[in-house]
Amino acid sequence: MTKKIVARTLCVASLTLLLSCATQPAPPQLGLISSSALLDHIKVLSSDEFEGRAPGSNGEQKTVAYLTRQFKQLGLAPGNPDGSYLQHVPLMGVHSKPALTLEAGGQKMPLRFPDDFVAFSALNQPEVKIDQSQLVFVGYGVQAPEFGWDDYKGVDVRGKTIVMLINDPPIPDPADPSKLDPAMFGGKAMTYYGRWTYKYEIAAKMGAAAALIVHETGPAAYPYEVVRNSWSRENFSIKAAGANPDFPAVPGWLQLDTAKSLFKASGMDFDVLKKAALSKDFKPVSLAARASFKIGNTITEVASDNVLGKIEGSDPILKNEVVIYSAHWDHLGMDTGLPGARSKQIYHGALDNASGVATLLELAKAFKALPVAPKRTILFIATTSEVQGLLGARYYARHPLYPLANTLVDINMDGVNPWGRTRDLRITGAGKSSTDELVTRYAARQGRVTLGEARPENGSFYRADQFEFAKVGVPGVYIGGGTDFIGKPTDFGKDKAADYTAHAYHKVDDVVQPGWDLSGAVEDAQLLFAVGYDIAQGGAAPSWRANAEFQRAAGSH
Repeated sequence: MTKKIVARTLCVASLTLLLSCATQPAPPQLGLISSSALLDHIKVLSSDEFEGRAPGSNGEQKTVAYLTRQFKQLGLAPGNPDGSYLQHVPLMGVHSKPALTLEAGGQKMPLRFPDDFVAFSALNQPEVKIDQSQLVFVGYGVQAPEFGWDDYKGVDVRGKTIVMLINDPPIPDPADPSKLDPAMFGGKAMTYYGRWTYKYEIAAKMGAAAALIVHETGPAAYPYEVVRNSWSRENFSIKAAGANPDFPAVPGWLQLDTAKSLFKASGMDFDVLKKAALSKDFKPVSLAARASFKIGNTITEVASDNVLGKIEGSDPILKNEVVIYSAHWDHLGMDTGLPGARSKQIYHGALDNASGVATLLELAKAFKALPVAPKRTILFIATTSEVQGLLGARYYARHPLYPLANTLVDINMDGVNPWGRTRDLRITGAGKSSTDELVTRYAARQGRVTLGEARPENGSFYRADQFEFAKVGVPGVYIGGGTDFIGKPTDFGKDKAADYTAHAYHKVDDVVQPGWDLSGAVEDAQLLFAVGYDIAQGGAAPSWRANAEFQRAAGSH
């Protein structure tokens, strides 16, 4: 036998073993998921030719064409019921030039953008003005009935500018005040309520005219410079004719010292009110201050696409239920202002997320190799505009092509492990749904153990596409690479991840490296195949835990 044949035999054998403990009988044949095929796709998608895969660019056109061609060659049916492989996603790029003047204690406080504050508007109009809006401090700005928490207490904030603290309320553990209470907002782990996205969404829902989050480096885990750099450039959103449900008319951030000066000028002590906001009994506090915003918008409309292929279920009844695999195809495109050769101006996005898309294609190949399609339908979605804010996944979740009530799970892939096999893997968002048990079961068949996130306070679950499905009630699977690498030093994985984050993540140097070992990525893909196959073959529909901030609508699975 050649090495290639041996590798194929071992791969099929390991998949058969992996599925042997499934709640459903294992298929007699399984498709091949290979390191070489993964690498081939990654090289193509992260090549200079694809120009960094920015939405609306020539790079998008090449990417969408490549994915559509691959889906067709694999034999996938069009994923859109209209007979196409595309779901059009209308986007809007907005570059805002904001001005903000605060009036407190009878004095005007003109603020400097972006040093004192950042703000923009997602409204599809060239100018947005808010005059003399009353400022109201709403603590952490959270309404969480499962924790008996409501920072608004029925106070009408319509037309007002609300000021909020960053992250979840850090409630001390009554048994050990040096730690956080695990029964409240996940303890050390971040919940949805701690994400800035939630805070702007609830502000829009409550009718606030503007919402300002007070930045603090400790709780945020990143300095104000990150906020300044991110929010002072072009921002993207889903195109909407009227109000945007994701934002109030003006969302923004206040630098900490600026916020403290505002509170002091209003006759209030920021630190005292921040402490008071840790109580369930906290009520909004009106500040003796008003805010006036003037936002000038330069708007660019961007036409982009999700790419979808499907394998229709073989059971006449269960085929109406859907298992989704997803991975975002987009990255940051090009910056011709960067020095050096053209290749050094391209954000290649090899790991983020050409690798996830490569895994999506390999999983589709594996499912198509089955002699009989799974009982339930499998939908493969390559989403657009994840880097710009999970927009492709959000658009699908709000405009689903298949009923969400019949969509059982989203198995999302965002980056793979390129450094070899591990004895473990991490479940991002562990403890939220019954999918944890499926992942743990199939990991055990591989001789691996599952762990929670290394840094749950970072809120990684809320920064990837499965989050958008979770918000509409669909449980997700999102695994992170393991840390215990076989045959490597103890800190090998930690060091590799830190090096990637420091030198390649969202940089032009996220490229294919000669030392990559994708055997661990293959093993993770095999596990995700097994999890999806179990569910698609009629296994129990995943369900949310009672304490999860997400739940299915009544009448759904």
